[in-house]
Amino acid sequence: MKKAWVLPAAVTVSLTTGAVGGAVYGPKLLSEQLTEDPVPSKEEGVQLSKVEKAYELISKHYVEEVDEGKLEEGAIEGMLETLKDPYSVYMDKETAKQFNDSLDSSFEGIGTEIGMEDGKIIIVSPYKNSPAEKAGLKPKDQLLKVNGESLEGLDLFETSMKIRGKKGTKVTIEVKRAGVSDPIKLEVVRDTIPIETVHKAIKEENGKNIGYLEITSFSQNTSKDFKKSLKELEEQNISGLLIDVRGNPGGLLDSVQEMLALLIPSDKPYLLIEERNGNRQEFYTDLKEKKPYPIAVLIDKGSASASEIMAGALAEAGGYPLIGEKTFGKGTVQQAVPMGDGSNIKLTLFKWLTPEGNWIHKKGIKPTIEIHQPALFSSHPLNVEKTFKRDMTHEQIENAQGMLRGLGYQTSRQDGYFDLKTEIAVKAFQKQNGLTATGVLDKKTAAALENTVLSRVNDEAYDVQLKAAIRYLASK
Repeated sequence: MKKAWVLPAAVTVSLTTGAVGGAVYGPKLLSEQLTEDPVPSKEEGVQLSKVEKAYELISKHYVEEVDEGKLEEGAIEGMLETLKDPYSVYMDKETAKQFNDSLDSSFEGIGTEIGMEDGKIIIVSPYKNSPAEKAGLKPKDQLLKVNGESLEGLDLFETSMKIRGKKGTKVTIEVKRAGVSDPIKLEVVRDTIPIETVHKAIKEENGKNIGYLEITSFSQNTSKDFKKSLKELEEQNISGLLIDVRGNPGGLLDSVQEMLALLIPSDKPYLLIEERNGNRQEFYTDLKEKKPYPIAVLIDKGSASASEIMAGALAEAGGYPLIGEKTFGKGTVQQAVPMGDGSNIKLTLFKWLTPEGNWIHKKGIKPTIEIHQPALFSSHPLNVEKTFKRDMTHEQIENAQGMLRGLGYQTSRQDGYFDLKTEIAVKAFQKQNGLTATGVLDKKTAAALENTVLSRVNDEAYDVQLKAAIRYLASK
């Protein structure tokens, strides 16, 4: 039987530290069942005698006075820890409030999403134009320290609490990056992160108008803004539509549902939910027919959770191509269950599957047309604490050589050895950017080099994935 997907008002799918975690909350029926009485009674066969005895023993006889509330929370956290699931967590009142605040139209922080992979806390994706992106944080960076304090043993919410803070304050983040031997330290100035999630434009190609909708996350107003923007684009007689969810870490799942209802016909399910007993539910839209123009979707390794649900649905139920790189890979479903005092437990309840029954957890979704950005887009930050010059060898010199080559300056070496051609390239860069042409790599030159790279990365003229997708749609 076909089922419409009816979701609670605050359903989310994200991996965050504006919010944190990676959560897809389930259908309304389940939500009502869980919130009625989340704690089973003894009459239902659950034996809590050992837990009760331990609680009584510690609270009454431990050598020092104990906080009974903390004992209770510790017991909950201990049970969840045994699940070995980074997305099943206990949120105390303060953390639950932060989580809910992160779904508003703005929040204060650095603007990045975090997740857990193989027991390591990683960056899923920084928000576009956020302090995190400008500082050089990248998807798959492993978080090691915040303000010099190790994150070992902390969960996603505890890590998020350390990263978030008031606008204007600084936070130092230390990360480990693949291909870089030394940890990278980045200083980030927190700011107000607006959740303006839909950006529209017309891209002209071969005399055709291609509609472009970038979705940076799925928040409360995203589906409404998407519908309005799509209508405005269609009024301009677009010949195709490009949906860009690169770097989109997720958000409110009902937004995804409302957007897919505009794009996916009702003849195929756009999402499958699988329970632990193997039973599956299929979810359909009420749309009668497809749009009269071609659609394509841009994805990358920063596309996670709700973005992957959207991409999977458009590819497998809509038959639309995915262009770019493989996505993050998060395929479990969580629901936050209120505990009655402002706290809640967010528990993994299901797997979500693509329309064809594929579980993409820890695998990601492969693009139909694979296109990688230029190497410059994945360059590493420069941490230049001292001046580098001829005949020196260092990892930061190697990073600078990669940036210089990406900007068109020729260096014969790429291994971190500062040879004559590297010196000539540095001089050329300095001269073209109004710096004294010393040929040495100092802090000022490194900062200018990083700013030039960031400007290039944000320039659509160098976005080969975007250009390829537009050309593809214009050819249809």
